[in-house]
Amino acid sequence: MVSLLSCRTSVSSHIVKKALTRLSLAMAAGLCFNLAAQEPTPPITTPTSPSVTIPLQTYADEQAIVKSPNNLNTETKVRFAKTANFDSDSVVKIARKLAQKPYVELKDPLPPGLAKISYDEYRDIRFKPDASIWKAEGLPYQMQLFHRGFYFQDLIEIALVEGKQATHLAYNSEFFTAGDVLSQRLPTQDIGYSGLRIHYPLNTPAYFDELMVFQGASYFRALGKGSDYGLSSRGLALNTAEPEGEEFPIFRAFWVERPNSDSNLIVVHALLDSPSVAGAYRFSVRPGDNTHIDVEATLFPRVDLVKVGLAPSTSMFLHSMNGRQNTDDFRPEVHDSDALLILNGRGERLWRPLANPKQLQVSAFMDNSPQGFGLIQRERSFDAYQDLEAHYERRPSLWVEPVGNWGAGEVVLTEIPTDSEIHDNIVSYWKPKQPIAAGSEFHFTYRLIWGSEPEVDDGTVVVARTASGRAEIAKATPRRLFVIDYQVKEGNNDEIPVAKVQSSAGAVTNVVVSRQPKTNGYRLAFEMDPQDAELIELRAELKFTGPRDVETWLYRWTL
Repeated sequence: MVSLLSCRTSVSSHIVKKALTRLSLAMAAGLCFNLAAQEPTPPITTPTSPSVTIPLQTYADEQAIVKSPNNLNTETKVRFAKTANFDSDSVVKIARKLAQKPYVELKDPLPPGLAKISYDEYRDIRFKPDASIWKAEGLPYQMQLFHRGFYFQDLIEIALVEGKQATHLAYNSEFFTAGDVLSQRLPTQDIGYSGLRIHYPLNTPAYFDELMVFQGASYFRALGKGSDYGLSSRGLALNTAEPEGEEFPIFRAFWVERPNSDSNLIVVHALLDSPSVAGAYRFSVRPGDNTHIDVEATLFPRVDLVKVGLAPSTSMFLHSMNGRQNTDDFRPEVHDSDALLILNGRGERLWRPLANPKQLQVSAFMDNSPQGFGLIQRERSFDAYQDLEAHYERRPSLWVEPVGNWGAGEVVLTEIPTDSEIHDNIVSYWKPKQPIAAGSEFHFTYRLIWGSEPEVDDGTVVVARTASGRAEIAKATPRRLFVIDYQVKEGNNDEIPVAKVQSSAGAVTNVVVSRQPKTNGYRLAFEMDPQDAELIELRAELKFTGPRDVETWLYRWTL
């Protein structure tokens, strides 16, 4: 029996609204939607002009004079991504030293006119594809940069690494174009950047697709072959959905290693900082049908990290066939992910459909040494979404595979009410059972897989679809009808299994299992009478006469 702890946050409404407002605003800053509309990168088979010369500066100390593109001397300050010797331990040393001092909020104001530009003005600032880093060198990767402005106010430092040498990459206004919408001139001083993106010929050898983006707090996103941007990952989650408000660490600086011409690997190092913790991250990226990113992280807490989330993912769920009450939408389903999938330490597969609840709710799934977890987009049919622009059927799943023994803890799922698909309202992560002590060094490693969900063995029975509605056709009723369709992966459905359905409250009746020929599987249907309950935990299992891998269906029903 799975150990399942579920709870609903119980705080006053104004505290919840305050916490959610801070959460939503910070998420908006980290959605990495590439608000600056970019011109497409030309095919790599087309002759192109040489890359714009990159202004690389040498700093004897933190203060230096930088000669900007228009030859005006402007004082700038480089704190982290300096021109210096560099090795695999360099960022760890910076983070360790940073954590030994009290947190300092960095203030790097933008020029007044640029600080208050609108969404449309920010979109009008575009990186020149011909200025892409490494473009003139014919390497398998190219890198482009994001301008500061709008939501993205923080100065992010970037250095390029080649061999044992890091070289600071100064801001250059000649990297960007601005159209007629932007009324301000681009600055001449080194204001830094707001993030970066990596390009790679992912879908065709003739075109450098956008592969990965770092922009906003510690958010980043990536793509597998044939997918469109959807959910995001983060470096760390702190105090998610807590009444006092969430703390959002930020990647202050990046060191990007020059890729080799004979490899599809690119390595990005990042420095994380926040009032509670500093950290060093190394991302080893290998694109493909599924893009794999190996993450090695070392945290240096300034305080005890009690409400901490490792390997957090952030997604959007508005509605599906499992929750269309009060929905006024021509599309049957709208979501970047439709469920949380967990492969726990005992090898049991748990499938938890997502919900857009009326109240903030948090679920915790206790485990020891999890094998994997992630937010999955399993429904891949256009007919399920009917959206010619968003194409939710192409949104990637994100699977987290811990490396080594992560010990005891819980997979936490947070579901936040939303009435719009522009808000990311789903968060999942691993919360260790024991706090991470102040003054310690905490190292952990994991793999992120962007694209398809994990493959299963032949004969495995997985949940293909969940739907619910009122139990009576003739009239409205509190009783709910749940329909769960299962699919048999590369096997037969000759045997009709026995269903075991449990509920934490209310009453479950009329449990029926039948064959589902459309999925080469089964349909489980049951009715649930909530009676006086406002929150019910449901669990459904299919039992066969012989051993067989079957996903366990979990769901939280709320009034």
